[in-house]
Formats: sequence, structure tokens, C-alpha cells
Amino acid sequence: MLRDYLDYHRATLAMKCEGLTDEQMRRRSMPPSTLSLLALVRHMAEVERAWFRRTLAGEDVGWVWSDERDYQEAFRVGDATRAEAFDAWQAEVEHSRRIERDAPSLEVTGYNPKWESDVSLRRVMLHLVHEYARHNGHADLLREGVDGVTGA
Repeated sequence: MLRDYLDYHRATLAMKCEGLTDEQMRRRSMPPSTLSLLALVRHMAEVERAWFRRTLAGEDVGWVWSDERDYQEAFRVGDATRAEAFDAWQAEVEHSRRIERDAPSLEVTGYNPKWESDVSLRRVMLHLVHEYARHNGHADLLREGVDGVTGA
């Protein structure tokens, strides 16, 4: 059930971006906010990496676009492209799926330094469902602002 909900929300984010150009993906919600559909895709690549690879798998990998001092770099898209954002996000999703699939149970844990505690795979998956659901609400509004498209 957790896997299904997480995959549903991943697919929803992809659907909200279907058919858009790089320029449309970069369109910000409202200045001075840096929130855009492209920023959300980049951010979710960072989130997937942080929780699955860094926390659960204990991989010593950096961030996709950010550094340790500035986790919000994913939101500053500059001239980034849809293709590079989706390639990075989809690669991180595949890493996440592998880690989840290879785990002996949902109770396997990893250490999260931000929360200063061990977290289970179950908690990570629930957290990502929450994270995607929240950002998919943003994506809904952003997409409507780009071309009027609404709905699931």
C-alpha cells in the first residue's frame, strides 16, 4: 500500500508536467517565490536522494544540485531544462525503488542527521507520500497558472 501511494504521487507529479516546455516548467508561481514546476521536480530528486540513499542506505553521496549549506539550490532553476531535471529525478526514484525493494522489511532503519534519530523505511515512505502530496498541491496550482489545465 505504501509503495502504491508513493508511486501514485510520483506519477501525479510527472503528469502535472506533461507536455510543457522548458520555459513553462520554469514559470514561477509569483515573485519573489522561486517555486515552479521545474523547481519541484528538482526538489523531489533531492528529497528522494536524501531519504533513501543518504538516510536509509547510508550512501556517502552529495546532493544533486545543492550543497550541505544550501539545500534550497534546487529551487533556483536558472536555465535548467526539463530533460535534465526529469533525468535526475527519475534516476533517484529508481535508486529509491531499489533500496525499498531490497530491504528485508519496512522496519529496516537508517540514521537521519536532521532529525537526529533512526528512521524506518516505513516512516521514510510515509514521509515521502506526505512530501509528494503537499508538493502535488503546489503543482496543481502551478500547472493551472501555466495553461489552465486542472484535475488529477
